[in-house]
Amino acid sequence: MGLRQLVIDAWSWLNYKPVMADAGRPGSRAFPELAKTWVPPHELRRLAAYKVLASYDNNQAGQLAAVGGDESALERRELGDASKLVDTALGYLLGSEQKVAVEGAEHADEETPTPGSAESAAVQDRLRKWADKELLTFRVQQAERAAVLLGDSVYVLAWNPEKQRPTLRVYDPGFFFPQWEDEDADFPSRVHLAWEVPEDREAGLKARMRRVTYELGPVSEDDESLVRQYPWDPGRPSRMTCFLTDAEWLLEDIKRGQTLDRLPMDKASFRVRPDGTELNRLDLLIDFVPVIHITNTIPDGGEHWGRSAIARVLQGLDELSATDSDASAASATTGTPIIGLAGARLPVDRATGKPEKLTVQAGAVWQLGETGRMDALDTSPQLAELRSRVEHLLDRIAANSRVTAAGLGTLDASEVPSGYALKLALGPLDALVGMMRLAREHKYRLLFKMVQRLYQAGRAEGWTGGDSLPARLSWAPHTPTDRAAVLEEVVPGVRGRGHLAGDGGGDAGRRGLPDQGCGGGSGTHPREGAGGGGGADGGGGGPPRGRG
Repeated sequence: MGLRQLVIDAWSWLNYKPVMADAGRPGSRAFPELAKTWVPPHELRRLAAYKVLASYDNNQAGQLAAVGGDESALERRELGDASKLVDTALGYLLGSEQKVAVEGAEHADEETPTPGSAESAAVQDRLRKWADKELLTFRVQQAERAAVLLGDSVYVLAWNPEKQRPTLRVYDPGFFFPQWEDEDADFPSRVHLAWEVPEDREAGLKARMRRVTYELGPVSEDDESLVRQYPWDPGRPSRMTCFLTDAEWLLEDIKRGQTLDRLPMDKASFRVRPDGTELNRLDLLIDFVPVIHITNTIPDGGEHWGRSAIARVLQGLDELSATDSDASAASATTGTPIIGLAGARLPVDRATGKPEKLTVQAGAVWQLGETGRMDALDTSPQLAELRSRVEHLLDRIAANSRVTAAGLGTLDASEVPSGYALKLALGPLDALVGMMRLAREHKYRLLFKMVQRLYQAGRAEGWTGGDSLPARLSWAPHTPTDRAAVLEEVVPGVRGRGHLAGDGGGDAGRRGLPDQGCGGGSGTHPREGAGGGGGADGGGGGPPRGRG
């Protein structure tokens, strides 16, 4: 059967999956949740892609394919290769630690501090205390794993009057539905967070859908001249503010055609804050939407969505799974081979008078006649070939994902003749981490700007008016950069080698250092600080390894 249509979009790399053709179709067994009437049609392929990627992460890709009609997929062996690839890429992205860094704060302790450095250091200290209270490192791990796996992740900030600080939460990107009124705008003017709440029969609650909406609009719809002064932008009146609406609908009240933006407001049940305030277009007293969308990669022009770290190697992972399944079947005949007997005296079943079925097992004894013989089918060569193919596929996946065999820890040490060769082997990984960190750089700057503005809007102690100071998330280097430690380990060994050869230790050391990946002279490691790592807040340390 020929291809009925060709779709090229941000999720085209999944077109080879038959289940993607069922996304949104009524009666779809693979994606029954996408047939809900409130899901916008243009979001169906994105949500289907998230589910397919999640199935690979949980070793359930075969089950999803079986639900889609491929019953043989239930026999597929999935040994965690997709999850290991995601975790390894995540480990290199995060480095050993992450810190909040405010520009100029590093000069506060100098003998002649630069103007404004003391204020920058104070803001940096307050932001780091906020990060500790809000478990920022933990939240970053949550959000970034979703981004690496699914391509996208979402942070939501909210001012908490009781705690007197902004709170930070991570949402599944499948709950995120941004609305762009202008495709050329940098940020959406309206954002929906929507999901279904299952039925609770014990509590007597029916199945319902919850929608949280952040929307920018005029301070007063009746009086356009009404403006507001925000503490972070003194002297510039603004007529815009952000409204929050949090409501629920019973699924039975949502009719066909009533999608996320067309829900019947007369059927809505608005949620209420602990202080009794109804969350129906609540004025948040800010002029921005406190939602940050993280993308794993830099989106293509005209697109807003990122791409998963395993997107381009899914077919390779399928091939690897099929080869593992074949190797498992081949190992069964290798461990318990097929045996042919000739001239054997087989025991007879007294009840039927027919020869009994023989069982091949340890300790089994068969009596052969004078001309009898036994032949065993040797399938070990086929098993060895399958194992070789597994290694080939792993190398191909490592190369095409740019995590590299060296990054995955599968590179044979004998294949790396020098430190410079290892540096070249890690080159694609360096570029990958640099690109991933670049895609996030602006978003984390935006997050810390919003944190500062929420503190100002909440009139928190110590936060005065004025523009927000530029702050960023500083990543630790993803590969070792402690040159002094490398020299301390390498030089004695090289000198010893030179002494045994009858040469001067110093000359041998100077000639041997390039072999260890350390160029002459001093300075910064070529990979230090790539994509935001290193610097005053970047620490050393080896690359974290993924779970596998």
